[in-house]
Amino acid sequence: MTKLEQLNAILADLLKLDVSEFNENTELLGALPEFDSMAVVGLITAMEETFGIAVNDDDLDAELFETVGSVLSYIGSAKAEA
Repeated sequence: MTKLEQLNAILADLLKLDVSEFNENTELLGALPEFDSMAVVGLITAMEETFGIAVNDDDLDAELFETVGSVLSYIGSAKAEA
């Protein structure tokens, strides 16, 4: 399973939406009413658990959650959890 597929599975579960059409250009924050603050918190937790990364509080800003691609980029550059 690719990271995109894993992320889409997380988003489908969190947002209760059909995300089969989601790609790296799919807008999240501000574009989907379901992607609210609680969904962001759930996504952060799921990213840490699924990808074994530590999400740094200093990295949290709106740009991180702008698109599926921006989230994937962060996952690819994040440090593994110690």
